[in-house]
Amino acid sequence: MEFDFLEPVSEGVLKFISSLSSQELGSKIVLHTQDQFPEISKINIAIVGVLEDRRNIDIVNEVNLTAVRKKLYSMFPGNWDASIADLGDILAGESVDDTYFALKKVTSALIKNKVIPIVLGGSQDLTYALYRAYDDLEQMVNMVSVDNRFDFGKEDETVSSNSYLTKIIIDEPNNLFNYCNIGYQTYYNSQEEIDLIEKLFFDAYRLGEISNNISLAEPVFRDADLVSIDLNSVKSSDSGNTVSFEPNGFNGKEICSLARYAGISDKVSSFGIFNHNSTVHESAMIAQIIWYFVEGYHYRSKEYPFGSRTNYLKYIVPLENEELIFYKSDKTDRWWIEIPSLSNGHNKLKRNTLLPCSYDEYLCACNQELPERWWKAQRKNAL
Repeated sequence: MEFDFLEPVSEGVLKFISSLSSQELGSKIVLHTQDQFPEISKINIAIVGVLEDRRNIDIVNEVNLTAVRKKLYSMFPGNWDASIADLGDILAGESVDDTYFALKKVTSALIKNKVIPIVLGGSQDLTYALYRAYDDLEQMVNMVSVDNRFDFGKEDETVSSNSYLTKIIIDEPNNLFNYCNIGYQTYYNSQEEIDLIEKLFFDAYRLGEISNNISLAEPVFRDADLVSIDLNSVKSSDSGNTVSFEPNGFNGKEICSLARYAGISDKVSSFGIFNHNSTVHESAMIAQIIWYFVEGYHYRSKEYPFGSRTNYLKYIVPLENEELIFYKSDKTDRWWIEIPSLSNGHNKLKRNTLLPCSYDEYLCACNQELPERWWKAQRKNAL
């Protein structure tokens, strides 16, 4: 079975949980122990550790998630009704590819069972295995990476935490419909890489853009299937990362807000936090990121792609050469814009023809400006 790759939660963590009060989170989750494995059909969210860091030269400590678990489980939950399980850890395989295989199998099985895996690494190249978990689901994948770098590499380069995106783009089967980077810092990315993002009709938001208006990220997460967070995107004064020091990045409040956006998205089906240096201070940051993701999950509204458009207000905006159709939810006041199917029938967005957008993008359309994300989606859909 796929879950045979998982090692039980350590005895040290189990002992710590047993000392907690009945009100703390650790007393309210289901645990993978030596004696029992959680019943997958009864859980909504699964925490999975992956003790693999061989493809990240910046990590100097072996992956140890004990401090993360202790920080998380000593917190008090919100008014949540989600069932959460800690499935333990995937150990590093004989080769890195073995670890990828195990993670792919575990996460694929969870997603098929409508369980959201929260994957704790380990190095960010594990995102590649998360992406490959969607191979059997017969769908295009939208991926969002919160990262200060794009993580491109040379085509023949061994996949690593700094080059995994190239492997995602070029490997078959190619199920990637869209990639969006949130929080890139220009001095960490060459102009050629920035140009490539544009050439591929991908999306990217600089750190300053999001910090100045964090709500820009909400529609992006609303359209994501897979979300990957590189902890190097958080400035070290907030994350506690003193190993690979980052003077600039998101602050603690901002990264938790982004995690909440990911959690509240009806479409996000896997969530990963990577490049953890196993420091105590960083563990507290990771625990709070997880807490806010679960908080967001509690407030999911089950709107598109699950709901019906009949409950939405429809707005038609005529432009010179186009007619844009917007929908506004009467439940949450969130906006979508329609991506029309192609007349030749080759529509990559078979599963989703509404693109999440903001009220500001609707206003821009009213001022005769084409929303950039709509234009890029149209171009990708036609390829």
